Amino acid sequence: MVAIAIACGLAGALGAVVFRFMIRLVQATLFEGAAGIEALFEEGMLAEAQDPLAAAEALAWYWRLTIPAIGGLIVGPLIYFFAREAKGHGVPEVMAAVALRGGVIRKRVVSVKALASAISIGSGGSVGREGPIVQIGSALGSTLGQALRLPTAQLRTVVGCGAAAGVSATFNAPIAGALFAAEVVVGNFALAQLSPIVISSVVATVVSRFFLGNHPAFPVPAYSLVSPFELFPYMVVGVFAGLVALAFMLSLYATEDLFDRTPIPEWGRACVGGLLVGFIGIWLPNVFGVGYSTIASALDSQLPAALLGALVIAKIVATSITIGSGGSGGVFAPSLFLGATTGGFFGTIVHGWFPEATASSGAYALVTMGAVVAAATHAPITAIIMIFELTQSISIIPPLMAACVVSTLVTTYLQRDSIYTMKLRRRGIDLDQEEPRDVLRSLRVAEIVDREPEVLRTSANFQEVLNRILASEHTEFFVIDERGDLRGTIFLRELTRMLVEQEALMPLVVAGDLAESEQPTVTEETDLGVVIRLFSHGTHEELAVVDEDEPARIVGSVHKRDVIHAYNQEVLRRDLAGSVSSTVLVASKGQQVELGGGYVLKEILPPPRFFGRTIRELDIGAETGVHIVLLHKRDANDGRPAIRVPTADDTIDEGDRLVVSGTKAAVEGLDVI
Repeated sequence: MVAIAIACGLAGALGAVVFRFMIRLVQATLFEGAAGIEALFEEGMLAEAQDPLAAAEALAWYWRLTIPAIGGLIVGPLIYFFAREAKGHGVPEVMAAVALRGGVIRKRVVSVKALASAISIGSGGSVGREGPIVQIGSALGSTLGQALRLPTAQLRTVVGCGAAAGVSATFNAPIAGALFAAEVVVGNFALAQLSPIVISSVVATVVSRFFLGNHPAFPVPAYSLVSPFELFPYMVVGVFAGLVALAFMLSLYATEDLFDRTPIPEWGRACVGGLLVGFIGIWLPNVFGVGYSTIASALDSQLPAALLGALVIAKIVATSITIGSGGSGGVFAPSLFLGATTGGFFGTIVHGWFPEATASSGAYALVTMGAVVAAATHAPITAIIMIFELTQSISIIPPLMAACVVSTLVTTYLQRDSIYTMKLRRRGIDLDQEEPRDVLRSLRVAEIVDREPEVLRTSANFQEVLNRILASEHTEFFVIDERGDLRGTIFLRELTRMLVEQEALMPLVVAGDLAESEQPTVTEETDLGVVIRLFSHGTHEELAVVDEDEPARIVGSVHKRDVIHAYNQEVLRRDLAGSVSSTVLVASKGQQVELGGGYVLKEILPPPRFFGRTIRELDIGAETGVHIVLLHKRDANDGRPAIRVPTADDTIDEGDRLVVSGTKAAVEGLDVI
């Protein structure tokens, strides 16, 4: 894993350098013409990709209008026909691949995402390069992991290594890159996952510094906390940052819905979006590209408050249009842009009111830049560390921490999803819905109940009891009265103590005298997590299962060995789902995967008799021996599949798809295709 992490770091860093050159090439071609291309080749591969603000300002208005449309005209068909995953900002697709497909990302995503995002950004699309680099680095890591046939858990970690490498190489921020991959992409800070991610991040940073130099992404003047009382306005700006982040998130997906409802072909929407962004750029070309030059100006307190306020609104609209219409690019740089302009606007007002007690507007732009990122991503730790590494300024850390925490609290209170998980939830994917740690909680007694328990009448004499015990493999016997009501349990361990006195007891004792009353019972709806705790708190090997409506009537028993077997089977099933889901997800309808031993895994359409019924109601495991491993449901809004390990309460609807496992004959008996 150390060697693989190093390889991911190298690949991610080189991918980031090449990607930045591609963006610069597109910008030079579309905005600068022959002179820009000539200058580019003089700079070579190390050319820095900046937003085309200066070049755009020198162009006629009709070029500002049409250049983003030209980019959209190329990007739309490129994504639609070659890799739909390249649409949008990239990070949610990586998160979904890690959570649902075991880290498997298609190889073509590297080239399509790089080309589509370079064209989107280079032609003036209002998006960032960080999301694409995360997806490119993750796809490179996934490709390497698949080539080495890594198991699912390690493949997920390698995808995180690629993501960390991309972020680290882009921002010259090794700590933030590792934290972003662990906190956002993989969602796991365990040492086994974090160690390779850190190694990959460090390697990518060293390589990128070799090519691009070691300097902060945003050089800023030295700022400090002028007065202890200044912490209050920083916390207030944190509230505004949270609201701006929320407005950005809601606008982004509302615009996507708006374009989805238009009659424009999907491959042509990016062109229309580019035209609209170009229209905004006629008056405010600052919205073009990643916007780093505008951010730098805001950090240096060079922009007036009126322009900063206008840019907040314009950037939200322009980025929403670019991504909502089908463009390709990230939302991280737009979040930085919104933070810098929001903070600059607020800081200009505060500094004008209290010039002696507050820092200049640039300090507020710097702090709010992190606060908006923290609020949008719901990752305040990553945001704090990243802003520190981006600026290499330690004096701003206290107000930065306060603003990031406040902004995150505001946004999470109003919206539980981050800008990344909101996209997944709209597809029906809930990454926050963790499976129970106790896997037995998803299983019920009804699935393993023994319908033929050992039962004795209370009137059975001692000899009958002995005869039943000698003929049975059970260690516990349930005693019922003449009406069939449960009266207690006879334990073999207690009975053996009486065998030395059996001659004296034979004519005197009946089963009712030997039964121990007040023993725990369960129903068929009791989950096995409760059952195993009952077994662990006593010496029982078997418990009576009673009717839920008539608690005195015994309907069966549940054995400790069967609960343990069910636990092992459920763990195996979930591991199987994580290991082979990637194979099944790309399989065509009805494709079958041989598992060995006569067992198969297959994707089927459920028979009509399944419709409207829960998995618990169907109980096909007990009926046929077939188990539902994965459930594909289509989102009601966009019709896209949401894939997850099902629970017993999931309802099967028409249009769903099931991935089932079992013997070949049993699965073919279900498959109606």
